[in-house]
Amino acid sequence: MFEIRVICTQDDAERVSTALAAAFDTGPARQYSTRDGKRTRLYFTADHRDSSTNPNHTESE
Repeated sequence: MFEIRVICTQDDAERVSTALAAAFDTGPARQYSTRDGKRTRLYFTADHRDSSTNPNHTESE
């Protein structure tokens, strides 16, 4: 398990969340404003998907 941090505009937050959820097993995003208030920080707890949950991903042997 690992954590992903993304800094993006508020308009991109949903698109980023959707893309990461498609690529990894993620929990709900924790969302905070950046210090300057112009962007959003997203924090995700994530884990790699295995081939049983992601048919497009094949693990190397």
